[in-house]
Amino acid sequence: MRALWLEDRTLRLREDVSRPTPPPGEALVRVCLAGVCNTDLELVQGYYRYAGVPGHEFVGVVEEAPGAEEWTGRRVVGEINVVCGECVTCRAGRATHCERRTVLGIVNRNGAFATHLALPVANLHAVPDGVPDDIAVFTEPTAAALEIQEQVKIGPRDRVVVVGAGKLGHLVARTLATTGCDLLAVGRSPRPLALLAECGIRTGTAEAVTDRAFDMAVECTGNPEGLEIARRAVRPRGTIVLKSTYHGRTSVDLAPIVVDEITLIGSRCGPFAPALDLLAQGDVDPRPLVDERYDLSETVAAFEHAARPGTLKVLVDCGVRS
Repeated sequence: MRALWLEDRTLRLREDVSRPTPPPGEALVRVCLAGVCNTDLELVQGYYRYAGVPGHEFVGVVEEAPGAEEWTGRRVVGEINVVCGECVTCRAGRATHCERRTVLGIVNRNGAFATHLALPVANLHAVPDGVPDDIAVFTEPTAAALEIQEQVKIGPRDRVVVVGAGKLGHLVARTLATTGCDLLAVGRSPRPLALLAECGIRTGTAEAVTDRAFDMAVECTGNPEGLEIARRAVRPRGTIVLKSTYHGRTSVDLAPIVVDEITLIGSRCGPFAPALDLLAQGDVDPRPLVDERYDLSETVAAFEHAARPGTLKVLVDCGVRS
């Protein structure tokens, strides 16, 4: 099959990647649309040692599902962690941290920048008919944004700042706004801030952040400067949620975190069913985030575009429109 291949921090288009043959319990999915996210860009920079087909944000159509033929022909999105269900971590209810897991396009499993991918049927979620592909492809990052509410109880009395208004920060702010919290989103680029302002979310630059004034700060910039803004923003016994992955090491002054008894929470994958519901109901419309669409044959150029400062979402059409 045709696929984008990442190896030794180099991307190239290949025509000879083996199409997956799904074992019982897994499905072969023909990919319709895939999204480039910051994790994909960090993989190219060496964030994690990976060789294979990248990509984990997708919508596609099931072509084969041995033993679960009722899934054939369904339009689906898919959770990216493939777990064993048997290790100590899985049995303890922490399956997304399975000791033997593979992760779509990230850890030992070819991903979505290809004509086909394979995932367990248990990972799939059917896309409602009224949700077009260019909205459904945002299910995974929307779920990642909703994970914050799985980890921290947030209500109307909470003061929350989202640091970074890029593609993930936008979805984080949009989902947090549904809680009714006192919300501020800050960033550098006028356009993403304007998109949030159009949704009724208060926005500003880093200068709008008052030190020690927020109950929670969510760091979405992917750079150490954003982490420092988040640290300064939270009150004593406040909470910092880290949504960014970083290539290389990050220096953090831990003394204020200890003295102020700040809680640090790492946050990544989240719940797909609520994310799909949110998108289907129109509570979050991510389409204004799309800057450009490329064909699968142009995926290297798509990554180059996505890496430009100020770019929001870049999508890749993998060959099937639904």
